[in-house]
Amino acid sequence: MPDAVPTPRPRLLVVDVSDRERADPAYGAELRELSASVVRAAAEAGFDVARTASDVGPLTGATDDADVIVLTGGEDVDPALYGGAADYPGREELFTDADQAQAALVRDAVESGTPLIGICRGMQLINVALGGDLVQHLHDGGHVPEGAGMLAHEVAIEPDSRLAASLDATRITVQSSHHQAVDRPGRGLRVVARADDGTVEAVEHETAPLWAVQWHPEAAGSRGSVLADLLRAAADAVAPASAGQPASVVRGYSPKRAT
Repeated sequence: MPDAVPTPRPRLLVVDVSDRERADPAYGAELRELSASVVRAAAEAGFDVARTASDVGPLTGATDDADVIVLTGGEDVDPALYGGAADYPGREELFTDADQAQAALVRDAVESGTPLIGICRGMQLINVALGGDLVQHLHDGGHVPEGAGMLAHEVAIEPDSRLAASLDATRITVQSSHHQAVDRPGRGLRVVARADDGTVEAVEHETAPLWAVQWHPEAAGSRGSVLADLLRAAADAVAPASAGQPASVVRGYSPKRAT
């Protein structure tokens, strides 16, 4: 009897800007470690993981090769992409070409039905790519800039959201490090979690398999299994399309188009 053919592992692409040279090398090292944590978690979840720089070349056509895509944290999104003021308090380094490449990737992922996870800056980039905008600087002192350490705080999740179902929770303690946040949601996005001060902490797409969180579930010391749960939800969204099953199998998502 012939040996069973092993089931191929879903392919996950981690996109980050940590390869860029920075004025603060220590911050670059921190970003690389956070991205490495995502890679490790995805491998443990059963993915075949690749990591790529956020340049136009590597990201062009990426949705044809990846079953799941993760956008990680980093500095500010270029305000030119959402009509924001060029100067504002706390402005960080900008990587305009990387922002443009990732924004195009987000739109392609939504169009193709490729599961997409955004973390911190990744959530902000997703929102901007879909026509939303950002709070350019949080003034109340309840959040800290990227690279300035993590702030633990609670997040309330909408009970009827797919995120709450994936995490099996409606209130959790998270770790954040950011000075910008989602303001007006982009096309098709729904705000599904907020901090106690009203800051948007998570969004999901109304029809596409897309989840994004403002906090860092990949950071050392994070509580619970948020990252593993998000990766599992993404894998579940891939499975029916790979097996040729109807979209209704995956909580109402449209499956990834055949290639």
